[in-house]
Amino acid sequence: MIKMLVVFCCGWISAFAGLPIFVGIAGGSGSGKTTLAENICRMFPNSVLISQDSYYKDLSHLPFEDRAKENFDHPNALEFSLLREHLFDLKNEKGIEQPNYNFHCHVREKTTVWMEPTQIILVEGILLLAAPEVRDLFDIKIFVDADDDVRVLRRIERDMKERSRDFNSIKEQYLQTVKPMYDAFVAPSKKYADVIIPEGGNNQVAINLIVAQLSKAMDER
Repeated sequence: MIKMLVVFCCGWISAFAGLPIFVGIAGGSGSGKTTLAENICRMFPNSVLISQDSYYKDLSHLPFEDRAKENFDHPNALEFSLLREHLFDLKNEKGIEQPNYNFHCHVREKTTVWMEPTQIILVEGILLLAAPEVRDLFDIKIFVDADDDVRVLRRIERDMKERSRDFNSIKEQYLQTVKPMYDAFVAPSKKYADVIIPEGGNNQVAINLIVAQLSKAMDER
């Protein structure tokens, strides 16, 4: 069965002002946005992928017990001003020191990740389209859609495997912050998207169309 690709702005390719091309990929936690971004990035050697999650604010000044109580699904948990600064640097052909966030301890590591400017800059994260600081910087704004039950199951699996979380803490966080913040910030940001993609990284039809459009834009530069 072919999944539908919904395009709201038919003139999105013609709106590109030049290189680099900035692509913002948003959607709920577990929607498949990271997989989609990685699949697109692999198709272009001259691209780089930036994660919104790297820009969580450093909480090292708080006791660990208090860090774990923070609302990580609210826009205020992220330093979007720094992400905006870094995107402008990349646009001006300057490299950046991307923060390296430790999800086990909820702090920024002292080490950073050096990123060189490239022709395609992909940025993925749940709140990208909800943050006016960075939203309007993207040439293409993509929202990845998935059913609630699919997203929560993927989140449980990820947090248990990659972030040293137990089921009870994941469930409590989902009910207290993840679901309410999705309803308050993430879902409403869908209206800013140029493209809405069901199933994220598993939607090969959508991936092929986006890759074709980006390739066309690159050829015209």
